[in-house]
Amino acid sequence: MTLYRTMLAVSALALLPLSTPVQANPYETSMRDYLESEVLIWAFDPVVIDAIRSQNERLGQLPQERIDALDQEWRAQVGTGTQPLVDEVLSHPASDFLRQRAHDTAGAISEIFLMDANGLNVAATGATSDYWQGDEEKFTETFAVGPGAVHVGDVEFDESVQAYLGQISVSIMDPDTREVIGAVTVGLNADMLY
Repeated sequence: MTLYRTMLAVSALALLPLSTPVQANPYETSMRDYLESEVLIWAFDPVVIDAIRSQNERLGQLPQERIDALDQEWRAQVGTGTQPLVDEVLSHPASDFLRQRAHDTAGAISEIFLMDANGLNVAATGATSDYWQGDEEKFTETFAVGPGAVHVGDVEFDESVQAYLGQISVSIMDPDTREVIGAVTVGLNADMLY
């Protein structure tokens, strides 16, 4: 190789990023398409809006210490015989609405949960591992960003159901005030989206 070609090769290498970029989620396009064509049809239903509004009004802006205490209480209750906080979320009328939406997809949706302005669960199709989602990208990259913000999570193979599952989240805006009041996360069976 001539000196000129060597210098060109070194110059070209200098233009490359220092670290190899992470491979994009190969399901992202189909997940976003599903969000737009299926989820957004019901994500702004009055049942969803009213549930989030109601919890925001009831709880207000909680201090982090109270959020942490509620989250610990939830975690201690999940899977036990006594789970009043979990039951409050799962028995909410909006949870019935979400379960019906998931059922109607014949397996394309594995879970749905709503979050309030604190990042706490409002309603859900099933018990989540934690009550507070406020420190996770599904909330920080939707609620905190503003109207129409979407977060597409990684898709991973779930051994228990033998399927590739991922989550997509979107901020929920109050149609009256035009302010973001919460967010919704939808777990998707990525293989069923193609």
